[in-house]
Amino acid sequence: RSGQGPSRLPKLPSLPPTGWTARLGQGLSLSVTDLSIPKENRLRVGGALPLTAREAEANERLVAIKEAEWACWSENAAFPPSLHFFRAKRFIDASHVFRVLKDMPKGGALHVHNPAIRTVQWLLEVTYRPHCYACFTPAGHLRFRFAHPGPPAPPTEACSDWVLLARFREQLQNVTEFDEGVLRNMTLETEEPEKAYPDQAVVWERFNGIFRTLSGLVRYAPVFREYFAGALKEFYDDNVQYMELRTMLTPIYELDGQDHDEEWLLQIYQNITQEFIEDHPDFIGFKIIVTKQTHSVEKINASLQSTMDLWAKFPDLVAGFDLVGQEDKGQALWELKDVLTPRSSGGFTLPYFFHAGETNWHGTDVDENLLDALHLNTSRIGHGFALARHPVAQKEALRRDVPVEVCPISNQVLKLVSDMRNHPAASLMAAGQPMVISSDDPALFGARGLSYDFYEAFMGIGGGRADLRTLKQLALNSLKYSALLPEERANAQRLWQKKWDHFVEVLANDTEIPDCLD
Repeated sequence: RSGQGPSRLPKLPSLPPTGWTARLGQGLSLSVTDLSIPKENRLRVGGALPLTAREAEANERLVAIKEAEWACWSENAAFPPSLHFFRAKRFIDASHVFRVLKDMPKGGALHVHNPAIRTVQWLLEVTYRPHCYACFTPAGHLRFRFAHPGPPAPPTEACSDWVLLARFREQLQNVTEFDEGVLRNMTLETEEPEKAYPDQAVVWERFNGIFRTLSGLVRYAPVFREYFAGALKEFYDDNVQYMELRTMLTPIYELDGQDHDEEWLLQIYQNITQEFIEDHPDFIGFKIIVTKQTHSVEKINASLQSTMDLWAKFPDLVAGFDLVGQEDKGQALWELKDVLTPRSSGGFTLPYFFHAGETNWHGTDVDENLLDALHLNTSRIGHGFALARHPVAQKEALRRDVPVEVCPISNQVLKLVSDMRNHPAASLMAAGQPMVISSDDPALFGARGLSYDFYEAFMGIGGGRADLRTLKQLALNSLKYSALLPEERANAQRLWQKKWDHFVEVLANDTEIPDCLD
């Protein structure tokens, strides 16, 4: 205080001599066992996991690679997790840590949405197929439809007349420029993300528009089959062995305009998955979380009943139910609590996997969806970005062992956080909160699989203390907290362990010294 000289430290409590140490000339240094760094490390996600001798060797190598990259980034301001992903991607692609993460068996992707799971460059090629029509919105966005002899219905007032793309491209002087415009309609990627998306309203409008653009292509039956099979392959190539897809089961159509029902669609999902497993025996499987995007109690009720009926016919495929959409503009879960009363049939209760807390508006009804989701017995919390601001919900989720589905790149692109080191999941990870890492809508962000999100989680959110234990726990969590049945989970862990042991062996023998990146 002014005029009173330096303030004095408060009197310390009486403790055994080993409890406190004071270093003359260096101020007070605390070495209380309960506040020790080792204890903090044990609390972290994966901190208490034992490592085999070979895993310990691999961990030493991984930490050395990570520290070398950290040292390089400390010399400049281009630390990838501190940059927008669209700017950071080229640095991540060149990263030695990223190469390690791509090789790592990650278990399952538990939070991904259709139709945003396969790279959009393939969909551009799809627009060259026969009978592909497009219309143009006043804002310059595209809508697609396959049809013969022509689209079954006129476009809405918000779109132009349908044009056959094969004929349209023949009339263009610069087809490449047009195709680049098509690609821009399929992804949020841009060289200047801050300028293109100044606020959440802009980026969410664009985000929703892309789903409408992709839908007309992906819902065409021949394309859908290839799209889904290719998506499984993309995730598998990224060392993901299991997927749970959130989808609204929008009707799939044929060239003549015929729509297929939901049972037809689920049978296609099941058939393609079984074929994929036959060709890739170490792939664990695939399940669906049925979603609905509506504020109508009647429509939610109908969707829940339909989901129950589908589960009865496809018990190995249908995992549960969720509500989707921009949470800040939606209804609070509590307002829907009556219609969301747990549904049971034949001893089976339909699991919920609610999005909750995907907001940075604290103290709103939507923000409190976290509490409502737990009250409604959600099996996992989708995003849970606001969980760190709700100590009661955080404690309850920890007590019930309800994990958070953390989607780092999605949170950044949709403008909840700019620097991954400041992501709320950093404090959750440090406290040992159950969590899994997923990629939400990777195709829209220019990513694929899970590796990019694991990089952001490992290098940015996890900080310097994240190591092989962290990665192993996150991979194990994706199987532990999945919708797999007990016997399925046991087989999944066996298949994962085999790949993990090989990964550890390769990593332990990795002697390459990473260079600083330009």
